[in-house]
Order: sequence, then structure tokens, then C-alpha cells
Amino acid sequence: TAFEVNEMIETKHFVGDEVVFPVPGAPPASGAALTFRGIGKSFGETPVLAGIDLVVPPGQFLAIIGKSGCGKSTLLRLLAGLDRPTAGEITHDDAADGQADTRIMFQEPRLLPWARVVDNVAVGLTGTPRGVAREQARAMLGEVGLADRAGEWPSVLSGGQRQRVALARALVGQPRVLALDEPLGALDALTRIEMQDLLERIWRKQGFTAVLVTHDVAEAVTLADRVVVLDAGRIALDIAVPLPRPRPRGDAAVARLEQRILRQLFGTGR
Repeated sequence: TAFEVNEMIETKHFVGDEVVFPVPGAPPASGAALTFRGIGKSFGETPVLAGIDLVVPPGQFLAIIGKSGCGKSTLLRLLAGLDRPTAGEITHDDAADGQADTRIMFQEPRLLPWARVVDNVAVGLTGTPRGVAREQARAMLGEVGLADRAGEWPSVLSGGQRQRVALARALVGQPRVLALDEPLGALDALTRIEMQDLLERIWRKQGFTAVLVTHDVAEAVTLADRVVVLDAGRIALDIAVPLPRPRPRGDAAVARLEQRILRQLFGTGR
């Protein structure tokens, strides 16, 4: 019922200082716990993030959503170690080094045009002997359904296939945290659904901690255990998505969560 769903949205369990959201069908956790303490970021005199406090349990799938310019991609870059906060710190398990064992996937595949598909994936295994890296890259290509394209050039692949290669490259090193900066935003609607299903399947299998930045409310509710809405660089909403997986698109409970988030985004209250 609507009442039961609303009750579930507000449910939080505390373990120590962590907020843990119980989600049916979640994978066994092999990801890293993340803690954002008092995170602030300014560019010159312009503040972008202020007072961000988040605890992300191991293996959680967190979606961060908000309007353009709200600071969500900046927060992801801080997590991945591509930039440093002006204030506060991000800790990754017991290390004050948020980028350890973290890989990031961007909206653009950023493949090397002069390297074959298998070698693009092997880039994610820098320091590994070439033969071993290629063997592991081929295995990861199998996970994303591209085992038969290993010897081809990126230029002959479709947009969705290139994003599968980028996902394989990000995951081949078995990171404990995967940061996703709108990686599906440029895909057509049907390819985007296929990639969402693929990403969820691999996350459930590997159990890494996932942090997804997206403009797409439906995508956030479909994939995430928890959705955080940013507004003007601050957390405006932090809710669980305690719905069983896989989540049928168009489901009434999913739609109610989407409406709750949209009301927050457009300032129409609860």
C-alpha cells in the first residue's frame, strides 16, 4: 500500500555511526564504506558544496541527483580523487584516502582509438603483465556481453557497446568503489535500459559500492538502494529505496518514490 511504502522510505537502521538502509535483494558486501565529513568545495569565491555529511555502507548503491550546477559531479570528482575538497574529508574504510580502490566511469567512453577493445579494457590493469591483463580483460568483456568483439577497434562499435567496454575497463581491476558520472546519459532510451540492467546485474554479482550521479529520477529509483538529492550544494533529501529487485519499470511503488523526489527537486514540498 502507499502507507507501507512511505513507512519503508523513512526506515533507517543505525549501526554505530552508520545509517544502513535494508534493501531486499542487495548483494553480499565486498565494497568499501565511505564517509563524507563536512565536505565543502569552492572555486575561487564561488561555493559549490557546503556541509556535506554522508555515510555510505559497504556495497550500497547510492544515487545522487539534482539540477545542473547543484554540485553532484563535483562531489563525485572529490570521491574519485580527481579534485580535493576545500573543507572536510572523505574517508574510505579506515583510510583518509577516498580514491583508494576507486574507479570512475564518465558519460563519454574515452576509449583509445588506436587500441583494440581487449587492450582498452586491459588499461584498467596498469602494472599487470600484458598476457595476464589481456586474459582478465577478455573475461570481463564476457561479463558485459562483448567476448566476441575483443579484437575489434572501438570505431566499429555502437555507442552502447563502447559504454560496455568502458564499464569493463572500470571493473576489470575489481574496485571496491565504482563512481558513475552520468555514464548512460548519451544513450538512446532502449540502450539505456539495457545498460541499467547490465550495471545492476554486475553490481549484484560483485558487491562493490556504487555512487551514481544522474539527472534521471527513474534511473536513480530503478538502480539505487538510496537516493540523495542535492540542492545548491547541500543535501536536500536522503531517502531509501527499499523495493525488491529487479524493479519493474512503471511499478506503482517505484512511481511514488519518483514523485517524492520530483516534488523535492521542483520545490513543491512532500
